[in-house]
Amino acid sequence: MTDATPQFGTAEYKSSPGADTCKNCKQTLTGRYYRINGALACEQCTEKLKTQLPKDSHAAFVRGLVFGIGGAILGLILYSVFGIVTGIVIGYVSLAVGFIVGKAIRFGSGGIGGRRYQIAAALLTYAAVSMAAIPMSISQAIKEKKTGPPARIEQSPSGSPSKDASQPDGAASSTSPQSAHKPQMNLGAALIGLALVGLASPFLELQNPFHGIIGLVILFVGIRIAWQLTAGPKIDILGPFVVGASVPPPITT
Repeated sequence: MTDATPQFGTAEYKSSPGADTCKNCKQTLTGRYYRINGALACEQCTEKLKTQLPKDSHAAFVRGLVFGIGGAILGLILYSVFGIVTGIVIGYVSLAVGFIVGKAIRFGSGGIGGRRYQIAAALLTYAAVSMAAIPMSISQAIKEKKTGPPARIEQSPSGSPSKDASQPDGAASSTSPQSAHKPQMNLGAALIGLALVGLASPFLELQNPFHGIIGLVILFVGIRIAWQLTAGPKIDILGPFVVGASVPPPITT
């Protein structure tokens, strides 16, 4: 056993009678053997591979989720900064966000993947891309406010600024009773509403059907990248079989 990890990447079905060998250690098969992803494997290499397969656990999932949230935040910042600095909202950044989130979850879990990791990666990728619309919208609103037209001041014939006759004296410095007692929006409710608008932003873009559909397709591809990166390892172990048996019944383990 010279290899640290058994390798069974290529299936080999063709062999001479009595000369079947293990794909990994190249030793002649005697007694019981297995098929791993279609490749022949001796019992020793099969047991070694089983012990080296990463085991899923709640702790591994939590670590993967924490790293994935960190990757989603990083992707959100990347998407937002790119849009704010360049002034261009390009959906292809979604592909980078999906890659970052998928790699982060994979790193945090120690290489373990599976369906729940894939679901977490898809949700985090969507959240990162959609919520990036909030800081970009705020930045755009600030820019528009700064570049807005200056206020017009009409002058009276004497040259002094005129005042709107409909506005009573002291109105500029005093606050009306209605505005004084106007209820302020709760900060928590405002944040929740802002988050809901952000999450819905990819679909709100459908107001422009052409760009909206393209953006959704690219976002789906980014989610697909994260989904594939967090998939579980595909390892099919069939057996045991007995060398020389006419019809060895396969047993999936």
